Amino acid sequence: MFLEKIYAWTIQDWQQAYENNDIAIEQLIDLVKEIDLEDTAWISIASVAQIQQQIDLLHANLKQSQHIQQQYPLYGIPFAVKDNIDVKGFISTAAYKCLSEPAKQDATLVQRLKQAGAIVIGKTNLDQFATGLVGTRSPYGAVRNSFNSAFISGGSSAGSASVVARGIVPFSLGTDTAGSGRVPAGFNNIVGLKPTRGRFSNYGLIPACKSLDCISIFALTVTDAEYIANIAEKYDEKDSYSRKNPHTAPARFSSQLKFAVPSVLNFFNDQQSEDAFNQAIKQLQELSVTITEIDFKPFEMLASQLYQSAWVAERTAATETYLKQDLQAWDPTVLEIIQQGYQYSAIDAYNAEYLKQNLSREIQQILVNFDALLVPTAPTIHRIEEIEANPIQLNAQLGIYTNFTNLADLSALALPAGFRTDGLPFGITLIAPAWHDGALAHFGQLWQNFIDLPLGATHKKIPLSPVQSYPSKHHIRVAVVGAHLTGMPLNFQLCTRQAVLIETTKTAAKYSLYALNGTQPAKPGLARDEIHGQAIIVELWDIPTARFGEFVAEIPPPLGMGNIELQDGRWVKGFICEPYGLENAENISQFGGWRAYIQQSNTPTLATNTGE
Repeated sequence: MFLEKIYAWTIQDWQQAYENNDIAIEQLIDLVKEIDLEDTAWISIASVAQIQQQIDLLHANLKQSQHIQQQYPLYGIPFAVKDNIDVKGFISTAAYKCLSEPAKQDATLVQRLKQAGAIVIGKTNLDQFATGLVGTRSPYGAVRNSFNSAFISGGSSAGSASVVARGIVPFSLGTDTAGSGRVPAGFNNIVGLKPTRGRFSNYGLIPACKSLDCISIFALTVTDAEYIANIAEKYDEKDSYSRKNPHTAPARFSSQLKFAVPSVLNFFNDQQSEDAFNQAIKQLQELSVTITEIDFKPFEMLASQLYQSAWVAERTAATETYLKQDLQAWDPTVLEIIQQGYQYSAIDAYNAEYLKQNLSREIQQILVNFDALLVPTAPTIHRIEEIEANPIQLNAQLGIYTNFTNLADLSALALPAGFRTDGLPFGITLIAPAWHDGALAHFGQLWQNFIDLPLGATHKKIPLSPVQSYPSKHHIRVAVVGAHLTGMPLNFQLCTRQAVLIETTKTAAKYSLYALNGTQPAKPGLARDEIHGQAIIVELWDIPTARFGEFVAEIPPPLGMGNIELQDGRWVKGFICEPYGLENAENISQFGGWRAYIQQSNTPTLATNTGE
């Protein structure tokens, strides 16, 4: 069976299988035929015609001069979409059965993934109108936990998490307003990437809270989630909440990691979850992470606003059309929550906005001293029968570490963190300022390699591989060779601009290094030398694109910014020296690098504000 063959494949597994001709894209028809139609994780499965139509469109647009996977990096890779996101030809139900018209076009994000070659194989179940963190508030049935069917899967993106955890697809789309893209990840041992608001287009999404909604990504690995995120990211004029990346955030966290953690944590008397979180802290400390307790009250106050203030009225506004239709089609709990919005006035709404802004500012000031905030993804987990008996109170418990995130304009990454003693998975979430998505993903890859857990509920281990150091489209990679090296006098000019050290390497064996005369602090000059050159040690730093210009502006003559060839054939930006600056300069290439020369000559290196 094809489903058994592709069980728990990552994106790289799919790419290699196509590259090696181990599978054919037409076999995705077999995949949809083998999916269990009684599986409550799905609301609709693609028909044979819908799969074939997507395949035909890819092949019709294929450029014969280009390798198929160069044009389509996601060629033939199946994915699932939460059923409040439009996919052309599918009904977007939002788990509300009165919606029955097929979408006439793809949501922008779905369109981008299709253009990259991915194939939609179905739409997934959710808490109705994305209102809930449990995965049980749907007329299409409750989605059960992928480890123990007596327990909830988490919601609202329940189905999208479930089909990834069980290895049916390598990634899926969910949404996250109050934690819907994180809680199901924690309960199913997978990765949940909640982007900065506006990083992905929401055009084609049935809103829950339009100003807070994020389309999110579930995957078996952080590598896959970030790979999809980089394809998905694009400013979209059709979405009034779409934002352009300001290119100011660091590519990675600091070299000396500092995570904040709430000084008082509430696990609602769930000792197993508390023990699992404490174990995760110990493992983070093994990775040399410094854990510092903080006052969590501002976060708690902001979290409570989402369902206990006028913010509820935004959900009411999003669904008001349906509130005037058949109320029998509503889940009773969802209806009760959303109707509460009618009790608030416009004055209440403005006051709620002002409080949100004040608390957000306080939260951001707290987090500026840390790389990220560390919290349990959820403090506890409940059986389905417990949720049915007490749906609102127990659901509210699940959001105390998630609800504030979008209100405060933060990015987040939910990560697997081990298992409780009862065998259920436990997850942690790292939360950082807006646009720190790349830094979160980089650490998430390190963490997932370190903790070495099975992928989802599949018992397949993560493929261990070095964390990639490719430059992102939001940063410029710069080779530094002298006074900007780590520990040198001008290194602060990088660090104060959110630049981060990526690696230490060497140039191609085509350069000479000179000690320049009359510079303060002492600086070298690097020059291309095809005849007598050798490899010179350099550090590679990623500088946020928006900060690159001001960094370059500080470079004094005879130095400048140019292109440098590395020993592995890469080209990066880097410091070079004008020929006139090398007159009477000492050739120090024999030392192999500036640091060795400084140590040998014991030249004083007093810090100043001048350039390299």
